[in-house]
Amino acid sequence: MTILSAPVAHSGSATRRVSAPLTIGGIELAVPVVLAPMAGITNTAFRRLCREYGAGLYVSEMITSRALVERTPESMRLIRHHESETTRSIQLYGVDPKTVAEAVTMLVAEDRADHIDLNFGCPVPKVTRKGGGAALPWKIGLFRDIVEGAVKAAGSIPLTVKMRKGIDSDHLTYLEAGRVAQGAGVASIALHARTAAEFYSGTADWSAIATLKNTVTDVPILGNGDIWSADDALRMVAETGCDGVVVGRGCLGRPWLFGDLSAAFSGETRKAEPGLGEVAVAFRRHAELLTEFFDGDEDRACRDIRKHVAWYFKGYAVGGELRASLATVKDLAQLGELLDQLDHEQPYPGADAEGQRGRAGSPKSPALPERWLESRELQETHRAELTEAELSTSGG
Repeated sequence: MTILSAPVAHSGSATRRVSAPLTIGGIELAVPVVLAPMAGITNTAFRRLCREYGAGLYVSEMITSRALVERTPESMRLIRHHESETTRSIQLYGVDPKTVAEAVTMLVAEDRADHIDLNFGCPVPKVTRKGGGAALPWKIGLFRDIVEGAVKAAGSIPLTVKMRKGIDSDHLTYLEAGRVAQGAGVASIALHARTAAEFYSGTADWSAIATLKNTVTDVPILGNGDIWSADDALRMVAETGCDGVVVGRGCLGRPWLFGDLSAAFSGETRKAEPGLGEVAVAFRRHAELLTEFFDGDEDRACRDIRKHVAWYFKGYAVGGELRASLATVKDLAQLGELLDQLDHEQPYPGADAEGQRGRAGSPKSPALPERWLESRELQETHRAELTEAELSTSGG
C-alpha cells in the first residue's frame, strides 16, 4: 500500500506567523513538536505512521532502565528503530542513579539513540507507590543524582527530562526540579502541567508552563497538556512563551494531527478533515506496521490495534456490530474485509471527531511510599521500595 505524505483532505490555506525551529542539543527541529511517550502506544509502528503525516521528534514508549541493562527481550524490542527514524529518541524510566547511568551508557556505546529523555512524570499508582515517576522529584537529592549521572553518561547525546508540576497542589516540585535539571546540563525540559494527583483529569494549568519558562531560562521549555488541535498548540506557545509542545492523547487515532501541527507552525491554516475512507486507510496502515514491528505476527498485531478502534472512528457513523468486530479482529485479511464494509464516502464529521480522547481518570491522592512526604531527602527506609520500583514489570 502506498501512503502519501499528507494522505487526508485538508481545508483552508491562509497563512499564520511562522514559528522558530526548536534546538535540543545538536538536534534542530523545523517544527517544535514532540510526540509524548505513551506506554503501549508509541512503538515503532505508531511513530512511523505519525512521521508519514508531519515533522517532529518522535519518542519511544517508556523503557525501564534496569530491564534495559539486563537486556530483557521486550526492552530490546522497544528500543529498536526503523531505518526511516532518522532521529532515534528513547525515553528511560529509573530510580537508581547507577542503573540509569548504565542504561544511558549502553544506549550511547551501542549507538542506539540520538536523543534520550528521562521520565519523571508518570502518575500511574504502581509506579508512584514505589517512589518512581512523578513522585521522585520530591526527593530532590535523588533527582539531582539521577539527572547529573545521566547527563554525564550521555556525553554529546542530548539528554532531556519530562516531569509534572508535582505530587499534588501542596507538594509542587517542578520549579526546583527545573532549576536542578538546568544546572545538571539537560538539553530541554518538558512539563505536563498537571500534578500526579490530577492524573489526566480537569484542565492543564498552562500558567505553570509560563512560570517554569520564566524561571528556567537557559534551556528550552516544552509544554504538555490539553493539546487536542494545532490551534491549541499555537495558543499554548502564545500564552506561555514555551519553546515547543509535547503532544500525547490528542493524537490517539489521529496521526494526521502532526500534519496539522507542521502546517500551523509553518504559518498555514490547513487542517486535516479525513473522510471515513481515509481513516480506514490509516487504520489498515497502522495494523500493517504493527505486524512488521511484531516480526510478522499478525495475531499480536491485531490484538494491539484493537485498542485503537474507538480512537480512530470517534465521531464517525460506524455501527456497533462492526465496531465490535473490529475490536476482536484476528488477522489482516479479516481486518481488510471489515474495513471494506465501511462507507468510504462518508465525510469528515467535524467536531464529533475532535476534542479529548483517552482516559482522563479522576483526581485522587497519589499512591506513595509510607512517610514519603515527611522529608525532601531520601530516607534509608525507602531504598528497598525504590529497588522494587525499578523492576521491569513496573515500568508503565
